[in-house]
Amino acid sequence: MAKLISKRRTVFILITEPTTAIIVDDSIQSTEIDTVLLKVASRCNINCSYCYVYHMGDDNWSKLTKFMSDDTINATLNALAEIRQYQNKYFSVVLHGGEPLLLGVASLKSLFSGLRSVLDFNYPISIQTNGILITTEILDICSAYKVSIAVSIDGPKNVHDKFRITHNGEGTFDAVIAGIEKLRNHLDAQFLNAGLLAVVNPESDPNEVYTFFKSLQAPSVDFLYKDGNHDRLPGGKSSVDSTEYGAWMLGLLNSYLADDNPLPIRVIDDMLKVLLGGLVSKEGLGLTDFGIIIIDTDGTVMKNDTLKSSYNGADKFDIPINVKNGNLIPFLNSPAFIKYRELQRPTHKKCLQCPQLNVCGGGMILHRWKNGFGFNNPSVYCSDQLYLIDGMRDALSKIHLKYA
Repeated sequence: MAKLISKRRTVFILITEPTTAIIVDDSIQSTEIDTVLLKVASRCNINCSYCYVYHMGDDNWSKLTKFMSDDTINATLNALAEIRQYQNKYFSVVLHGGEPLLLGVASLKSLFSGLRSVLDFNYPISIQTNGILITTEILDICSAYKVSIAVSIDGPKNVHDKFRITHNGEGTFDAVIAGIEKLRNHLDAQFLNAGLLAVVNPESDPNEVYTFFKSLQAPSVDFLYKDGNHDRLPGGKSSVDSTEYGAWMLGLLNSYLADDNPLPIRVIDDMLKVLLGGLVSKEGLGLTDFGIIIIDTDGTVMKNDTLKSSYNGADKFDIPINVKNGNLIPFLNSPAFIKYRELQRPTHKKCLQCPQLNVCGGGMILHRWKNGFGFNNPSVYCSDQLYLIDGMRDALSKIHLKYA
């Protein structure tokens, strides 16, 4: 059972097992949390073929209860209250899975009530969902507790249904669109609709995808590259040095720049912002660290769950920490957590000497993995990002010349 057994001038001691102690020196810069991701459901109602949770070799999901229990939720609420008291900075809470809407109406309402009992409306709470289970009743509850909703959809039907399928292999596009329509038509849609999330398929037409998302009148769209690494290349990428994803993103950029009223695209907006001297808001870009923790269905504190795609158990800390065992704060200042957070910064010589590092940030941690070398590698998307950044710089130069 975890508890604080000693607090002196410079040392916390956190007991996690009868014979194991984590010593935390508070001379180390304290860690502030930006996002807490709650894995409220370990199962999903669909079966996306590229999903890192179920199809990249990690089996932790199969050992977990289907949903967070009441005991785990109560312990999580206590942990969130501790973080709130510990830091002045607001943080966001994201409900994730699996599919979080599998919780159902009653459980969602109870969870939202609990979250708002410890976090006021200055703390953003959102749900990342595949959209299929959205109902008017769920939207009403989300509105009452100020919980926004982001929906995952990869593009028009021919693009989306290639990978985002049911357990029977059928496409999910029509059901997702039905959920998005309910979200768009709700009286509180302006708040509730947090935008869309898409995974890039480099074999699709970026202009067709852009035009489709523009037609949905979404407030914003974010794009992710498929999960993969040096040992398991992402789908659609022919080699480490190929640029299929960079070329696709450059095509998306061209559609974006040709639009007099462009659709906000966070990854493009952030990269352009850095090229113009600003800071990013997205993990995996720029030289900004983000404090992110994941609380799994059983209450275990995990690393970024996308690390599951690297190897089985890659998202686990060597010494397990569970919110049901007490105070989380000493752990957030422990060498183990600080080392995990430092993983966001690349260490490979090629990255450290690259003039584009301030833009790409070395990419996502999981994309750097290679057996025998760990995460000390450039991103498997390095060539794609360099290709895209060169294209962005060229586009900005042309715009400058046009209006000079």
